[in-house]
Amino acid sequence: MLKFYYNPRSPMARRVWRTLLEKEISFESVILNLNGDQLQSEFLAINPFHHVPVIVDQGFRVIESLAILDYLETKYPTPALLPTEAEALAIVRMVQMTVTNELLPKAIYLMFETEDSPKLLQAKEHIDKVLNFLTECLGNSPYFASEQLTLADIVAGTDMSLLSKSGFSFNNYPKLKDWFERLMQREIWQRTELNQEDFEKFKRVLRIMRRRKLSQENKIKN
Repeated sequence: MLKFYYNPRSPMARRVWRTLLEKEISFESVILNLNGDQLQSEFLAINPFHHVPVIVDQGFRVIESLAILDYLETKYPTPALLPTEAEALAIVRMVQMTVTNELLPKAIYLMFETEDSPKLLQAKEHIDKVLNFLTECLGNSPYFASEQLTLADIVAGTDMSLLSKSGFSFNNYPKLKDWFERLMQREIWQRTELNQEDFEKFKRVLRIMRRRKLSQENKIKN
């Protein structure tokens, strides 16, 4: 049986978790507490970069959430979560990469910066640009590039929930707001969504990781 190494508070892991559930793929859960489990030798032998998610399927290991999603879609094609038409597939890929590279890094600032922080203002301006682009990608479809759920919806919806929990309003983006609410009405999404307590725990872990990273960068500079 497929083994799934994850922590439910990780947005990258929740992308894979939701995909496994939407596809009804049987799996064995291996939950890691991100306070040191990911640094143990047993896990480092699976992923030397010590982060989740990871899957091991019949002895084949896959790391990185987007690579895992592609593997699951190809290995377990029913129900299909990717369109086959060229333009629709391109939209899905653009949404996935834009959310990963442009939205998620800026969402971190909403969690930690004060209201008068220049970094927060810059982050909000960038998030506005991303959300307007996503609105264009969504168009008048109920889901990205499809009448049915796609991997773009799973990636974008999972990551955008961090904005919502950080107090960011989607009122200026009505199409995205309707789309996001549509996702959150799905039974699987309700079951896997972070509650506020777990969100605060996720923030504490991120805060520790940021401090460690800054400390390492300062050591290198000195």
